[in-house]
Amino acid sequence: METKGIRILTHASAFFAPYLVPIIVFFITNDELVKRLAIQAILFQIVLGILIWISIVLSILLIGIPFLIIFGLIWFVVPILGILAAIRDEHYEYPIVKHFF
Repeated sequence: METKGIRILTHASAFFAPYLVPIIVFFITNDELVKRLAIQAILFQIVLGILIWISIVLSILLIGIPFLIIFGLIWFVVPILGILAAIRDEHYEYPIVKHFF
């Protein structure tokens, strides 16, 4: 089964359906690497969402603004790196959550 398109879709879903698409991919695929990628994509969105919310709360004290900028850039750049790796047919693991699962 060709999984390149599914991997690209899973990475790209961070911009339009960050939880829904990886959950669907997890249940419809039989490939263990794609299942692992889907779980990492979901965990990445959850962890980064928590970090961004903490940064928003800390922005009241002006401490969180640099963190908010950094986490926003990470949220934008990491899925693009995953898409590029999937296009090159390389394995990619999300940097924050690769050791969780």
